[in-house]
Amino acid sequence: MSTASPSTDYPRETSLGFLERCSPRVASFYRYWDEKRNGRAMPSRADLDPIEMKQWLPGIMLIDVFHNPRKLVYRLIGTKMMELRGRDVTGMTVEEGFIGSSLSDVLENYRLVIEEKKLVYDWDPLPSPDGWLREPEGLLLPLSSDGENVDMVIVYAEVERK
Repeated sequence: MSTASPSTDYPRETSLGFLERCSPRVASFYRYWDEKRNGRAMPSRADLDPIEMKQWLPGIMLIDVFHNPRKLVYRLIGTKMMELRGRDVTGMTVEEGFIGSSLSDVLENYRLVIEEKKLVYDWDPLPSPDGWLREPEGLLLPLSSDGENVDMVIVYAEVERK
């Protein structure tokens, strides 16, 4: 796995154009997050209701964002995300528990969400621990308790066997 510079050809979209290619479930998750913003740049974790999110919970990850120095820690991992990794990465840093073509590409996704407050949709195919290739779609969205600084990233992923 490379930890060099992010790939320029990494399959990533940072605009609403992703809605034209994503699955209906990913689009519905985006609409839920968007509704919870209530006109703000991003909602807070407190704005999200797990009962309302029941249909997406197996594919959800919550990542705590610590600043100075930057540290990303998995707070919650849905069952589909644990299955894909073959382990529970709750409490681990992203560097310890990520899956993807390279750490640098994964960290670039988080950088875009945290520093530029952009959504990131990606569709990077990857191998899983059981050897089956998966076709994931991931949507990373910012959350903020103060309305300005991203202190958590919520990720929703749909994963299918190829």
